[in-house]
Amino acid sequence: MALLIAGAGGSAICADLGSRKIREELDAMEVMGVSPIQRLVVPRVLATMLVAVLLNGMVSVVGTLGGYFFNVIMQGGTPGAYLASFSALAQLPDLWISEIKALIFGFIAGVVAAYRGLNPRGGPKGVGDAVNQSVVITFMLLFFVNMVLTAIYLQVVPPKGG
Repeated sequence: MALLIAGAGGSAICADLGSRKIREELDAMEVMGVSPIQRLVVPRVLATMLVAVLLNGMVSVVGTLGGYFFNVIMQGGTPGAYLASFSALAQLPDLWISEIKALIFGFIAGVVAAYRGLNPRGGPKGVGDAVNQSVVITFMLLFFVNMVLTAIYLQVVPPKGG
């Protein structure tokens, strides 16, 4: 999910801001007294965070319902057995940490994309390079942040069913 946000949303943000930068639209905004950060960056970062949280919620619901459908309908399991095994392994804090991670991942993807988009080097080719750098940097940051958040979460909330 985070990679989708970083790859699709982040690259679009970076390309848009980079294109505006090389066409000097951002400089024109500053001359008119309009802050490009407030007008262009902040809404994009907030939108990225919102979409990440909503997408994570949708994936969680669809995944749970898909597991129920596969187990009960396709494999002939009983609804009670599915719910018992689900509640034995899953807990509400698992959902909360996934939403918190989505929020943080959306923030990171939006900020990195905006930063690289505002600082391209070398004209149109530089914008393309900035987009690629944005995606790679975001992937690496998300991997590291996910590892840290998961380690902290597993220390604070012990896993169920183990």
